[in-house]
Amino acid sequence: MPEATTALKPPAAPPAAFTPYQRFATALLTLLQFAVILDFMIMSPLGAMIMPAMSMTAQQFGLVVSAYAFSAGISGIVTAGFADRFDRKKLLLFFYGGFLLGTLWCGLATSFESLLLARIVTGLFGGVIGSIVMAIAADLFEPALRGRVMGLLQGGFAASQVLGLPFGLYLATHWDWHAPFLALVIFGAVGGLLIAWRMKPVDAHLKLQTDRSAFAHLWHTVAQRRHLHAFLITALLTTGGFMIMPFASAFSVHNVGIDLQHLPIVYLVTGISTMFVAPTVGRLVDRLGPLPVFFTGSTITIAMVALYTRLGPSSLTTLIVINVVMFAGIFSRMVPWQVIVTGIPAPEQRGAFTAINAALQQLAGGLAALVSGHIVSIGADGRLEHFPWVGNVMIGTTLVVCVLIWQIQRTPR
Repeated sequence: MPEATTALKPPAAPPAAFTPYQRFATALLTLLQFAVILDFMIMSPLGAMIMPAMSMTAQQFGLVVSAYAFSAGISGIVTAGFADRFDRKKLLLFFYGGFLLGTLWCGLATSFESLLLARIVTGLFGGVIGSIVMAIAADLFEPALRGRVMGLLQGGFAASQVLGLPFGLYLATHWDWHAPFLALVIFGAVGGLLIAWRMKPVDAHLKLQTDRSAFAHLWHTVAQRRHLHAFLITALLTTGGFMIMPFASAFSVHNVGIDLQHLPIVYLVTGISTMFVAPTVGRLVDRLGPLPVFFTGSTITIAMVALYTRLGPSSLTTLIVINVVMFAGIFSRMVPWQVIVTGIPAPEQRGAFTAINAALQQLAGGLAALVSGHIVSIGADGRLEHFPWVGNVMIGTTLVVCVLIWQIQRTPR
């Protein structure tokens, strides 16, 4: 029976426990996710310091932020043909080393041009790491264990928000904006040493290779209808979330009426709750199967997005509760989809598949933010107008994705 089919059904027996090495690998991969996501997220809150320090305009800073995403998307597509031709450990070390050098460059940049080039380089290397991590996780863990792994990896996203961002901002306010990047290089170097020292080779897929050229491998990966189906689902899932998130803080302040000083509390509580929700969702996926959890998460997401995007003046407690439940629904979609999507490609195509999938995720996120900027407008009183339409788009994409995931289950490899 194909792996993709078994990944969609509840396991017949209780899931096995992790081996000691699997626990170590999970912790290490989560550490890498934490570092890469923090490097991407730290730019936005540092904008208030970077722009005056470098005499940058808002348009220039926006270019610096978006440069990472677009270079990461291009890098994923370019490297996809080679992604399955090397030991995944060596591939991870190469791109992680480039990511650390790019981050060091950010920490030493003294001009707009230098910082822009640094972010492009960081994106070229850092944007591929997530796909390699997913490929390694799928290679090291059988389908019945992947829910817990993906839950922990997604928990790294929340940890970067709860632990990484406040610490990075603390360093920036007590020294200058360069400090968080330099600290991240030191922290990230520890992860690189652990990869080189303790991670075992991940090269079983090399024995299955049949394509003689990188282009042929890329073409054979893209040409499969099932793969295209999965890429479409990833793009739609990303589009919905990235249309709402860029305007979340402005909406909370100007429409909901939350004081700017209390806004960090919303993100702090939401992030802490997500650190517990994501691993819990992962365990439920291993116990119940991905589809029931995904459909439940989609139902919660639809209900909470409809409520959130139409929210008027409300208390801080109300906004926090709605945010916590909404993100619980969102992560209840993300974790099972990661389990499903890593089981779709054959092992010998997994690296190329995850690289393309991650590239489309980056590009779809950038496009979604651009489209939402044309839907939402700012009124004379500062309130966001037409924000419910952004929520309607996310609800619509969620419904479409539910149908597509049901279809991909029924489509044989």
